[in-house]
Amino acid sequence: MTPIHQSHDQSAAVQPDLAAINLAPVHQLPSPPLVLLLATGAGLSVASLYYSQPMLGILAADIGVSNLDAGFIPTLTQLGYALGILLLAPLGDRHDRRNIILIKAGLLVAALIAAGLANSLSVLLIASLAIGLTATMAQDIVPAAATLAHESRRGKVVGTVMTGLLMGILLSRVVSGFVAEHFGWRSMFMLAAVGVSLIAVAIWRGLPHFVPTTTLSYRALLASLLDLMRRHGTLRRAALAQGLLAMGFSGFWSTLAVMLHAEPFHMGSAVAGAFGLAGAAGALAAPLAGHLADKRGPELVTKLGAGLTAASFAIMNLSPLLPPTAQLWLLGIGTLGFDLGVQSTLIAHQTIVYGIDNGARSRLNAVLFVGMFIGMAAGATLGSALLAQWGWTGVTGMATVTALAALAVRYWKVPADEA
Repeated sequence: MTPIHQSHDQSAAVQPDLAAINLAPVHQLPSPPLVLLLATGAGLSVASLYYSQPMLGILAADIGVSNLDAGFIPTLTQLGYALGILLLAPLGDRHDRRNIILIKAGLLVAALIAAGLANSLSVLLIASLAIGLTATMAQDIVPAAATLAHESRRGKVVGTVMTGLLMGILLSRVVSGFVAEHFGWRSMFMLAAVGVSLIAVAIWRGLPHFVPTTTLSYRALLASLLDLMRRHGTLRRAALAQGLLAMGFSGFWSTLAVMLHAEPFHMGSAVAGAFGLAGAAGALAAPLAGHLADKRGPELVTKLGAGLTAASFAIMNLSPLLPPTAQLWLLGIGTLGFDLGVQSTLIAHQTIVYGIDNGARSRLNAVLFVGMFIGMAAGATLGSALLAQWGWTGVTGMATVTALAALAVRYWKVPADEA
């Protein structure tokens, strides 16, 4: 019989017949192969959000639309992902999380195939929205890993799974650009559908079931997001700090290509994409951040991460004082530093919020990531405005201030009755 991992809720827990269940000991889960499976699943699902971006030029020419219209494809994909986190991720507390992951995987495969077969922009836009909604299976996989892991290993396990997620983001653009150029953009969507199908079969065979932790109705489940925010200052602080870090992160990446295209660099988008390889450092360092959170406490990691982010953006403010070549080196060093800082802080924040209420991990994760996405949206808008008004120093100055604000939030003490 497939082992079932049981988690507990403080309210309205579903109690199965324990005599009929073969419970898997928590301290033995998850095994290294299962962690690898979850990391791969998170990476392949979230990569679906980014495949279209490098292919937009080829895609637009093939289906006969303007580049401006094609730009709505990744926009709707990201919108779908944000809506999915808010509206679908909380279901992981109400239903067997394994079943939700498998259902989303099946729907994601269908959406990817629909995108690959689309012969009009309208169909492609609908498929893109569906891809975003169903790619949120990544946000079910991460809480699943946290639930399976023993408290003493939770940071390391979550960090490892997040490594897979972050590597999926990083490598998706590289892979899709290569596949689209040599085999066509439709092949990329079909290849992605095959990859998700294979990982879904592996998850079906290898992931244990989860006992639902609440019987709340869907409306009450969504309403409980606000209640969790109201009751737990620790959650509010984590969402606010990560949102502030995301503002600088998004402001930087949304304006980098424009800045490099202008004086004194006159460089193309390929160079801006090359700076994205610094994301590999953040991804590979995620398990180390989780391990440090397990050993020294996640609170310390949040402060170190926010501090490193602030320092990395601060040194970029020195760019106008340097010659162009030195500016590029400084930019590379700063990018490496802030990416490591942001990703390390995210791992520590996830470790913190997953420990608030074992029966609400999906909802807690949803609140954290909604806060982060709000920050990313605000950062992209503010970054573009600052670049136009104040130049690159306006962007890096904003990112420095928001990172320092995040650090201040991490030093903000939460009253014991609100923790």
